[in-house]
Amino acid sequence: MSTQWINISNEGDKEFSGYLALPPKGTGPGLILLQEIWGVNDHIKAVAEQYAMSGFVVMAPDVFWRFDKQIALNYDEQGNEKAFGYLNDLDKDQAVKDLTLAVDKLKSLPEVTGKVGVMGYCMGGLLAFRTAAATDLDAAVCYYGGGIADFIDEAADIHNPILFHHGVKDQLIPEEAREAIRHHFAVRKDAVLYDYDADHGFNCWGRPAMYDQPSATIAQGRTLEFLGQFLSE
Repeated sequence: MSTQWINISNEGDKEFSGYLALPPKGTGPGLILLQEIWGVNDHIKAVAEQYAMSGFVVMAPDVFWRFDKQIALNYDEQGNEKAFGYLNDLDKDQAVKDLTLAVDKLKSLPEVTGKVGVMGYCMGGLLAFRTAAATDLDAAVCYYGGGIADFIDEAADIHNPILFHHGVKDQLIPEEAREAIRHHFAVRKDAVLYDYDADHGFNCWGRPAMYDQPSATIAQGRTLEFLGQFLSE
């Protein structure tokens, strides 16, 4: 497996880049991996590498690039303060436009020989949902995407298979929000929703207070099965 930062686009003196992880084979289906609010930090890089080892060409775009280059924050008081500041200041509509460029970039890479999907966590889960609505993708995975219910009308524009993971203890995504998602995708046989006895952020081993190993393991297995089904070469 090899990793590197690659250029996606430029705007003035600012560069929009993405962290690229190639599988051992060197080629495979493409997967856009969307960060949490702490940026493309060591955890997100590790997740990218994890899925690259499963055979995917993974790119984690630097969503916060308009604020600063390659922001990577720790899960501490200072990092949390900065992370929520970036979240509050993020123009989410512009971010979706940026991510359509990232999708096009990944599709253009010679290493991508199969289909292309998107997967995101927390803020990235919301952006994965909205990017799936705005672009032509083959699959989408949304881990505890806060705010999806606020953009649920965009579900009508999602034509690819989609998978949702939610924790029932997650106060950021209450039952009424999960129910709104279930309602809008009820007639879709290729839309799958799973609930876990876990809190928000249960996949992030970098935050021990939130991480739930059984839920994370089961969700990862379901995600790999889903991506293997819909992104196979």
